[in-house]
Amino acid sequence: MTVRVSGGPARDYPVVIGSGLLGAADAYLPELPASEKAFVVADHRVAGRFLGALGRGLAARGLQTIHLGVPEGEEAKSLPTATALHRQLATQEAHRDDVVVALGGGSVGDLAGFVAATYMRGIRFVQVPTTLTAQVDASIGGKTAVNLPEGKNLVGAFHQPAAVLADVTTLATLPDRELRSGLAEVAKVGLALDLDLLGELETDPAPILARDPGAMERLVARCVRAKAAVVAADERDTGRRLILNYGHTLGHALERLDAFAGRSHGEAVAVGLVFAARLAERLELAPLGLAARHVRLLKSLGLDPEGPLPASDEILAAMRMDKKYRGGVRFVLLEDVGRPRVVEGVGEDLVLATLKEMGAAG
Repeated sequence: MTVRVSGGPARDYPVVIGSGLLGAADAYLPELPASEKAFVVADHRVAGRFLGALGRGLAARGLQTIHLGVPEGEEAKSLPTATALHRQLATQEAHRDDVVVALGGGSVGDLAGFVAATYMRGIRFVQVPTTLTAQVDASIGGKTAVNLPEGKNLVGAFHQPAAVLADVTTLATLPDRELRSGLAEVAKVGLALDLDLLGELETDPAPILARDPGAMERLVARCVRAKAAVVAADERDTGRRLILNYGHTLGHALERLDAFAGRSHGEAVAVGLVFAARLAERLELAPLGLAARHVRLLKSLGLDPEGPLPASDEILAAMRMDKKYRGGVRFVLLEDVGRPRVVEGVGEDLVLATLKEMGAAG
């Protein structure tokens, strides 16, 4: 399946979803005029599994593959790592016509995209996501960034990929925890954007949990289409695209308070989704029962949205570093499933009360 994503005027790109795409990358990549080298950014675990097949696909296009190794997970998303990659590109004589390839999860995609956006003021890059989180969310839309100790994704740029190749066969080797983490982003799409998807998840998640290849292809394509429709209307994240952050205001705060070494991104987002639903109920924006529906769905997908929380004042301080902050924390809330909106002016007393209701101390 191929989904076209609009990255702005004259910047459409394909998201190709299927099985066995890595070794056949030459058949699915767009034209890359004058490219000679493909600098593949991947941690060593991912490279050991998938770089060989991808390298064969790139070689068939006449590209020399050069592996640039990075740490695993969120540890890779740092300015020192980005600087090290910039210097490796310079040492390897990367030119503006060459291409950076992100092979791995969302963290590698964010990092590699940021490096591509900033090296020589921008060179081409291709996303090859190998996790569910990256395939349904992180690789789509052109957001690239690294973290600071003060917060997540605070240094970044918009830089659209030339293409995204989502090979669902890579999901077969994902650890269960990483699959569940990706399912939090899938749940977000269902709850906020796609009621048909929500119905399928609530009725029978078994094929997805069993990683049936056909079910995974359909799932990824559905999430990509939903996100592509939002991104096309708001490339720079100034309006409607903010709704894609549903559950992420608290989620990012928890990741930061865990020093990016505790909950996975999806585990933090799952808690954030339930918090947002509880807050919407407290504001009488949403009907009672919305939060309970969130909890049932997330638990059916193997996620625990009711885990222990840090102190409420610490969480609120971390939320103030959210990129949506405008004279106060803005939240994406649901009036009901499928009806998201950005809400400003939420009193901090209500935020603290909701956090305490969920078990936060203080």
